[in-house]
Amino acid sequence: MSSAAYDGGAGYRAYVGDEVVTGEGVSVELPVAGVAIRMASGAIDMIVSIVVLVAAVFVAGMLVADTSDAVVGTMGLIVMVGVFIGLPSLVETLTRGRTVGKLALGLRTVRDDGGPITFRHALTRSLIGFVEIWLLAGVPALITAMLNGRGKRLGDMAAGTYVVSQRAKLRVVPPPSMPWHLASWAGAADIAALPAGLAVAIRQFLSRASSLNPVSRDQIGHELLTEALRYVSPAPPRGSHPEYVLAAIIADRRRRDLERLSREDRLRARLLH
Repeated sequence: MSSAAYDGGAGYRAYVGDEVVTGEGVSVELPVAGVAIRMASGAIDMIVSIVVLVAAVFVAGMLVADTSDAVVGTMGLIVMVGVFIGLPSLVETLTRGRTVGKLALGLRTVRDDGGPITFRHALTRSLIGFVEIWLLAGVPALITAMLNGRGKRLGDMAAGTYVVSQRAKLRVVPPPSMPWHLASWAGAADIAALPAGLAVAIRQFLSRASSLNPVSRDQIGHELLTEALRYVSPAPPRGSHPEYVLAAIIADRRRRDLERLSREDRLRARLLH
């Protein structure tokens, strides 16, 4: 990880990686599916599609056997669109990101923020997938998946999705602890809710800071602190180390979120009883 992962002032958006933030403010790292298992899943789906295509062509052939060539051609086009685009889109939408191949291998397509895909996402993936997988023999899909950090093919890039493995264990990124010498400042400061991307980036940075080279560590720390302080008032004590300040912000923000959720639970319990 280096400062090259940033794109200026909002660079944390490029650095977020493969994580989402739960309602309790806990960062969860989703296990990205590898290229090999995605290829196996895709092969299963291709076999299923070919079987469905053969069956559909047979049925359609009987229906239009005594019609004109124009009707036969139109029916053929409808069958192809339905099998290669319509059916995958419908299946992924109804199963919330799963196909036969993904179901068999424990995979699921999710949005970039970790949420379930919609018909729009599924249709975009199917439209581009028809070109990159069926027309171009899967070569663009394989190349882009190998080069992309999340194993995305072109359809995923256009739809804003990626594929995760549901059989791998989710790794909960441990929250940073409150630096004792900044506890009073953080407790009294006005700390607004941080954007999810920024909060995750700070967590990632703090958990992996020791593995960075000193130059990148210092630069990333200051960049993240500059972004975080936009949501904090007053500023931390002069001379405070960026990593301690970031840890204090995240720790106290999480404490406040947990307290708010606890209050809401107690209120809900009183109303229901």
